[in-house]
Amino acid sequence: MPRAVYVLALGIFAMVTSEFVVAGLMPQMAHGLDATIPQIGYLITAFATAMAFGGPFLTVALLKVPQKRALLVLFGVFLAGNVLAATASTYAVMLIARLVTGVASQAFFGVALSLCAQLTRPEVRGRAVSVALNGLMLGTLLGLPMATFIGERVGWRAAFWVVSALTVLAAAATLIGVPHVARTGSAGQLRTEFGVFRSARLWLTLSTSTLVIGATFAAFSYLTPILTEITGFGAGTVPLLLVAYGAATVVGNMVVGRLADRHTLSVLVAGLALNSLFLLGFALFAGLSGAAVVCILGIGLVGVTMNPAMVVRVQRRANAGALVNSVHSSFITLGIVVATSVGGVAIDAYGLRAPLWLGLALAVLGLASLAPDLTERRRSTVVAAGKPARVGADA
Repeated sequence: MPRAVYVLALGIFAMVTSEFVVAGLMPQMAHGLDATIPQIGYLITAFATAMAFGGPFLTVALLKVPQKRALLVLFGVFLAGNVLAATASTYAVMLIARLVTGVASQAFFGVALSLCAQLTRPEVRGRAVSVALNGLMLGTLLGLPMATFIGERVGWRAAFWVVSALTVLAAAATLIGVPHVARTGSAGQLRTEFGVFRSARLWLTLSTSTLVIGATFAAFSYLTPILTEITGFGAGTVPLLLVAYGAATVVGNMVVGRLADRHTLSVLVAGLALNSLFLLGFALFAGLSGAAVVCILGIGLVGVTMNPAMVVRVQRRANAGALVNSVHSSFITLGIVVATSVGGVAIDAYGLRAPLWLGLALAVLGLASLAPDLTERRRSTVVAAGKPARVGADA
């Protein structure tokens, strides 16, 4: 695996840590900015919305820029947003800072995943994506606890300064460790980048990613109240369970990364089927501590860890360009927005188990969205019957 892929993972880790800072420091930020807890919660929504809808526009603006230079530009924008957050004196300024960092973060994902594809051979792209996305998993496992620990002891502004320092470190590593990659053929041309979106099958493929992530975050977003109020765990136990969940995502990401290139569709089918079972089990047995822990770890293993397989599937359906990857990341983020917003409404109407049932419904819809690909593969198998076996990836 090229060294540059690990460098890209460091950049993603910095982006994700910044995304999670607010979730871990809500009371301190509310006090410091003279805001309410719900208002601080809207900062998370603002970041996700900026990612989903603003990232692709910034990606388009950078299509003609060499990708290494584009990454450094995005680091600069992201750093400016975090410094603005660290020095924000009012809620309005903080809101602007979160919008800036959200847009830069999404564009960074698009360019970084495109660069992963160019730095590696097609048969190992899934593994490369999983290595880069370890930055995402480690952001859950280490970034959030680190930022929360620092913010609680030194002040919430210190957490943003630490993220700023991480950003500078990642930018320096990118400057040294990521090579200049020349664009080939029509890569980076607007007509080529936009042309692939005429495919209805591509939009269906993108929607699958929304459903996969939505199913997972419907449960993950509300784990703390479910575990304390239904399962009965103490407040001190929940952080340990979240760390265990984060560790499960790291393991699952590594496994999926190994399988994503050759067994893309099979991995997604198995992942969604298992996630459906774990979500169903959690919804039915959330009151039993042992069953709840098993289901949480299961969701960690087969939920967000489908990312490498989803990226490979989208790139095969379209291309590995930065715009495709950025739009795909927007669809993934849309899954988080839908899961958290609809899940909150469902809790008000039906109680704390409702998001788990919502997650199950989204997972089942995700399986249904794979039906055209499964039918296509079955037809290909029938046509190839009687011919010499061919070793290759399932699409």
